[in-house]
Amino acid sequence: MHSNNARPRLFSYALLAMSMALVGSYVALSKPLVLVLPVFLLAWLRFGIGGLATLHWLKRPADELPMSPATRKYLFLESFFGNFLFSICMLFGVSMTTAVSAGVIMAAIPAVVALMSWVFLKEKINSRTWAAVVCSALGIGLLALSKNELHAHTPSAPEANSTFHNPLLGNALVFAAVLCEAAYAVIAKKLTGALSPRRITALINLWGFALMTPFGLYIAWSFNFSAVSPGSWLLLVFYALAASVWTVWLWMSGLKNVPASRAGVFTVMLPISAAVVGVVVLGEPLGGLQLLAFGIALLSVVLATLPGKDSTGSH
Repeated sequence: MHSNNARPRLFSYALLAMSMALVGSYVALSKPLVLVLPVFLLAWLRFGIGGLATLHWLKRPADELPMSPATRKYLFLESFFGNFLFSICMLFGVSMTTAVSAGVIMAAIPAVVALMSWVFLKEKINSRTWAAVVCSALGIGLLALSKNELHAHTPSAPEANSTFHNPLLGNALVFAAVLCEAAYAVIAKKLTGALSPRRITALINLWGFALMTPFGLYIAWSFNFSAVSPGSWLLLVFYALAASVWTVWLWMSGLKNVPASRAGVFTVMLPISAAVVGVVVLGEPLGGLQLLAFGIALLSVVLATLPGKDSTGSH
């Protein structure tokens, strides 16, 4: 029986890991996009492209029950926190700080998920998880101390004109995005039991588009679209599909066969991929204090997510 379950469980682990690696890469790659597109316009276009790509997933399958009022409420909250607020906080945040710093802060997600599960779902929280919370706080604190290193990364002229270079505020906004992502993770488990991963993906994307439309339309009215290069449009399409379609479907599909507490281990892929893309693709520096902060942040992920003696089964 165990061997029969092992294969789908391993496949689910692979889906969760791919989802988080993609999130980390698009968080980093959104930095060049916010230099050419205003944040609200960028987010609106993301949901528009994602909506077109998932239109055929909206129809309810024959074997799926109609949505209950509770499921409708969870769908709205999932999109409000995981799409709408997350996009605003993350895009404004990465426009003011570095992708490497964003990666360090995003490593706090499992610890924040554990805290939220404790507060809202009344799940038990052990001493190792509390240690993870302390490590997350320590990593983010060290990052704040490394602001001199961040200031050494002076923006180019276009970047200086396009956005504020304010690492402290940027880091605070990225942490607000962490809170949104943690809320998304806690609510997601409620939805996977009621709806298929594809339909969840399509519906929360539609909500994100509806919420962002007033802001996006207002900015689009006076924006010069001809000034955006073909390369930026291609990056936008990748960003939209990764953020609105692939990562959501991968995460919801993986979560169907994995307990939420166990799934958290795969968020380690997020800060790693964000930092790697920041350094390798965007050419960002990685200072000594930032490297130490990154190491402590990753330790918090390990502490928060490794299965303990009481987590061998699913709930």
